[in-house]
Amino acid sequence: MMVFLICAGLLGLLAVALTVNVGAMRGRKKIFLGDGGDPEMLAAIRAHANLVEFVPLALLLIWLLRGPYGNLTIAVLAILLTVGRLLHAGGMLGHLKGGRAIGAVLTTVVLAIASALLILSGFSIRLY
Repeated sequence: MMVFLICAGLLGLLAVALTVNVGAMRGRKKIFLGDGGDPEMLAAIRAHANLVEFVPLALLLIWLLRGPYGNLTIAVLAILLTVGRLLHAGGMLGHLKGGRAIGAVLTTVVLAIASALLILSGFSIRLY
């Protein structure tokens, strides 16, 4: 469970960093609404928005697995989600070539696995 808490905290800090990045870029580029047609501004906005769109649901799904599954399942999924979101943000902001795609795949895999495990658990089916 400690791993989950650490990962959730790291993802929260990533959200703060991406928020600050958008705000700083808005000030620097004098774009106060929307992206102003600026590709760099759009990438910063989408990096933040994409994190906010996916992380809350993923964390909730992982957290719900604590009943039917043990700490190892929760830890592995939380770590994969955290690594995926870090890679995605780095790729979106142009710091990590290929990070966006790898991060998106990792996030999707975590969502799919957590969702499937929860559905199976709802039918009292455990895979391990």
